Amino acid sequence: MRNLPNVRKAVKWNSPLYGIEGQGWFLGIHTFTHYVKVAFFRGTSLRPVPPRASKSKDTRYIDIREGDKLDEAQMATWVKQAAALPGWVP
Repeated sequence: MRNLPNVRKAVKWNSPLYGIEGQGWFLGIHTFTHYVKVAFFRGTSLRPVPPRASKSKDTRYIDIREGDKLDEAQMATWVKQAAALPGWVP
């Protein structure tokens, strides 16, 4: 939200989604017992491509575990790139 003040937020399927009005959703967050999974719905278009593949050919993930050193600059870059792409529309 710090990097995209016009971002739309919603909760669908018990998960927060982030998108841009008229463009669809670009990012989803899923929480698990031992980590948080950040899904970039057009992740294969990001540079560099986020590390984890998905069953969906366009989606890529990054898993964040407690104690991980998060590269905040890289996350901000991915979020900005993802927000500029056409989003996912359910």
